[in-house]
Amino acid sequence: VPDDPLTVVYTSGTTGEPKGVVLTHAQVLANARALDEVVELPAHVEHICYLPFAHIAERMLGIYLPCHRASHVHLCADPTAVAGVVREVRPRQFFGVPRIWEKLAAAVRAGLAALPAEQQKAVEAAAEVAREHVGFRERGERPPEELEAAYDRCRREVLLPLLAMGGLDRVTWAASASAPMALDVVRFWAGLGVVIMDAWGLTETTGVATANSPKTGFRLGSVGRPVSSVQVRTAEDGELRVRGESVFAGYLQEDGSVSSALDDEGWLSTGDIGRVDDDGYVWITDRKKEMIITSTGKNVSPALVENTLKEHPLIGQALVHGDRRSYLVALLVLDAEAAPVWAAAHGIEDTDPAALVVHPEIRQEVERAVTAANAQLNRTEQVKRFHLLGEEWGPETGELTPSLKMRRRVIHDKYAADLDQLYGD
Repeated sequence: VPDDPLTVVYTSGTTGEPKGVVLTHAQVLANARALDEVVELPAHVEHICYLPFAHIAERMLGIYLPCHRASHVHLCADPTAVAGVVREVRPRQFFGVPRIWEKLAAAVRAGLAALPAEQQKAVEAAAEVAREHVGFRERGERPPEELEAAYDRCRREVLLPLLAMGGLDRVTWAASASAPMALDVVRFWAGLGVVIMDAWGLTETTGVATANSPKTGFRLGSVGRPVSSVQVRTAEDGELRVRGESVFAGYLQEDGSVSSALDDEGWLSTGDIGRVDDDGYVWITDRKKEMIITSTGKNVSPALVENTLKEHPLIGQALVHGDRRSYLVALLVLDAEAAPVWAAAHGIEDTDPAALVVHPEIRQEVERAVTAANAQLNRTEQVKRFHLLGEEWGPETGELTPSLKMRRRVIHDKYAADLDQLYGD
């Protein structure tokens, strides 16, 4: 029966205890149909499955969508090995959570930095053409014939050979979701001809609720427009609300009953702060529970500040802290791929993370990166002090979920002494 429960998927628990989300056959089918409508792919495409099936995105892309439209699913048990699997499979579709796209970008940047200056200039020139081409598509305009010809030539002679080194030369649908994507990462990939179609959804919406689409339109930096059968609106406080065929039945209770979380009109409060623009595109600010409220009562989106800090290639991960404090501080993690390359290029022999994190030149460059980030932010959002770390955060050390989202409370607890010290004299 369509309204019978099909599965229970638990939320990630990044902002509280995981909840059992009861999803029906009808809701899963509605979401699979909606997702199929926004992608533009031939039959039997390749999907690389590297997230746990406890994650709703992987459940949809790795199980339910391939049942709806035939696909080849390649299993990758170790998310840290996904780059090698991409090179082997050369998929035509690739879904990456922001952390994966960031790490792949860091690897490409490191490779580019090792090229002769002449080749680097050729890649940058091709990237400028690609970004201009994407700009026309983003506005819904047909690129001029001269630009189209220049882009085809750059793609054939420069970009595709570069992408082939990483196995991404056949990708026609690149997507991301799960957390806000740093705009500089999106623009970097656009410069290589890979336009990441960012999407947004929750376990409670059976996955995708809004999506950018090469078929129906996209805006870089947004999470697209509502998919079919889903409506989105904003509450007075900016919280996004959704309703539609794929919105869940309710949360599983200890006694086996299902408790609805919808209001009388069927709307679900998502916990995400954002806005809907005049063209219907949804823009995410941050999770409502993760917003920082300073001691002066100012609201700050940590994701916005963190993504701005990560625009510098040396900074791979960042966590901003400052709730009920007079200013913001940050924990910054050196990028495991970019930092050794940068160090070697600047004559630093010992590229071990423990050595780099205390090296004066590295620290000075990170200082410059923070200053540059602050120049893009308003006064309340600026980071006054930071603590630099050398070891990456990951699921195995507890700072990230299996789907590579930050566990903020875990990080706050683990580095409580370091954070407190940043507020000392």
